[in-house]
Amino acid sequence: MLKSLQHFFKMESASGILLLTFAVLAMIFANTGLQSTYFDFLDIPVAIQFGSFIIHKTLIHWINDGFMAVFFVLVGMEVKREIFEGSLSSVQKAVFPAIAALGGMLIPAGVYWLITQNNPELHNGWAIPMATDIAFALGIVALLSKQVPTALKVFLLALAIIDDLGAIIVIALFFSEELSMQALMFAAVAIVGLFTLNRFKIGHIAPYFVIGSILWASVLKSGVHATLAGVIIGFSIPLKDRTGESPLHQFEHALAPWSAFFISPLFAFGNAGVSLGNINAETAISALPLGIALGLFLGKPLGVFSFCYIAVKLGVAKLPDGINFKQIFAIAVLCGIGFTMSMFLSGLAFSGESDSAMTTLSRLGILMGSCFSAILGYMLLKATTKQA
Repeated sequence: MLKSLQHFFKMESASGILLLTFAVLAMIFANTGLQSTYFDFLDIPVAIQFGSFIIHKTLIHWINDGFMAVFFVLVGMEVKREIFEGSLSSVQKAVFPAIAALGGMLIPAGVYWLITQNNPELHNGWAIPMATDIAFALGIVALLSKQVPTALKVFLLALAIIDDLGAIIVIALFFSEELSMQALMFAAVAIVGLFTLNRFKIGHIAPYFVIGSILWASVLKSGVHATLAGVIIGFSIPLKDRTGESPLHQFEHALAPWSAFFISPLFAFGNAGVSLGNINAETAISALPLGIALGLFLGKPLGVFSFCYIAVKLGVAKLPDGINFKQIFAIAVLCGIGFTMSMFLSGLAFSGESDSAMTTLSRLGILMGSCFSAILGYMLLKATTKQA
């Protein structure tokens, strides 16, 4: 049994499989006699207090604002590593996935807007189909890992990382609430502290954890979404310390399993539980779920592939060696797996209690679009790489 578990967690596709498993469990809980237990569990109040400072939220809010901030620490470190050492470390390397990611953000948002343009109350959800779930997409690629060219995997990883960076910018610009200047001042001091540690190449993680916690609490209270604190913390971890070691690599290596095998599945379990009791065929193809589903399933591949094709034909970028346009299209379809980040954005777009029905419908659209994209993307990738 132990050996089987060790083998599973070593699989490239393990995190994607675990995400899917917990999403299915959430759907089962939300649509059976366990429904009240499931939603009562997510609504458990949890509070942290230090003197007069208190953070009091339900468990689902701690998952989305707290644990997901840790997830974004890892995203911040991944982006930094790729910029300085990896697939985004030069203009020549970065331009092709960057153009692909741009198309994969603009066109899905456009598809969503076209379908929901006559429903002003839905306009806030325009960013939901822009996202790509790295774990799910790479998990499906891993199922065919022996026949998928390495350059194609690198392209998907770079595209998804830039996609995440775009989502972070969207969150910062469009999903901040009424701002608290006092909290922002504390956050600014914490940011200066973090980058002072970076400037002096401090390699111990403890001071980053302490100051990072202050930054997270300050940002949470400021009205800016708390996950942005995670990205800043990730960027502040130095690539090299004064001894020549790499704290960023060490911390990323330590944090990645927690993110893949605990935080992401926990997020899936807390957010994928869509109750289908009041949903019928007419509701399922209403403007909101249809806009998101088609944004992911049609908008994503259309945006990613068309921008790639035009960029290559105009000479702005070139295809990576050993990759053809059929394989690019297969990857573009896989990019329609929004799931984690799309779920996260839907929670921000429709966060009020009065928007609970829209949150349910938006998550239904995410599940539909992501499932169709995963199935078709797998089939296309298998067909286009079998001779590779």
